[in-house]
Amino acid sequence: MLKRVIPFAHELLQQSVKPGEFVIDATAGNGYDTVMLASLVGPSGHVFSFDIQKQAVDNTVSRLKEQHLEQATVIHDGHEHLEDYLPEEALFNLGGAIFNLGYLPGSDKQVVTIPETTIAAVESILKHLKEERLCVLVVYHGHPGGEEEKNALLQYLSELDQKTYQVLKYQFINQKNNPPFLLAIEKKKTRS
Repeated sequence: MLKRVIPFAHELLQQSVKPGEFVIDATAGNGYDTVMLASLVGPSGHVFSFDIQKQAVDNTVSRLKEQHLEQATVIHDGHEHLEDYLPEEALFNLGGAIFNLGYLPGSDKQVVTIPETTIAAVESILKHLKEERLCVLVVYHGHPGGEEEKNALLQYLSELDQKTYQVLKYQFINQKNNPPFLLAIEKKKTRS
């Protein structure tokens, strides 16, 4: 009955993202999240998908073509630069975002997400996220550098103003070998 981390991340985004919205896949990887987001926003929405690895960009573009999805732009750049690529109509108008932190499965395990760029990307997304929408992070931390990124991210998120954001941590605590966990940030509705 308890969902694994990735299916739970997708379920949260299915509740958050609406057709026609702009969304971010901050870590394109093998393209699964980009495809999922593209189907959520539909042909009138758009996904901006980022990765620093050419292999991830190619994998994501191929997966989108296989699914005949054209409402995505796959960008070969770090997620910390996402604001450079957003069109004006996407600014302060994001319907959701997802990160899968760590390394690209089946690739060079030396190329990993790092705290500085991840936190910079999260800050940018939160600034542009609509109220009552989610930014979801799946945190893989069992690799060199993973523990540092996890700790920096938890520190940063624990200091977000609770009047503006709710932050959820979803984690199985009886599994060994550093299982991934989920962090979900909801931008709360401001009272008028």
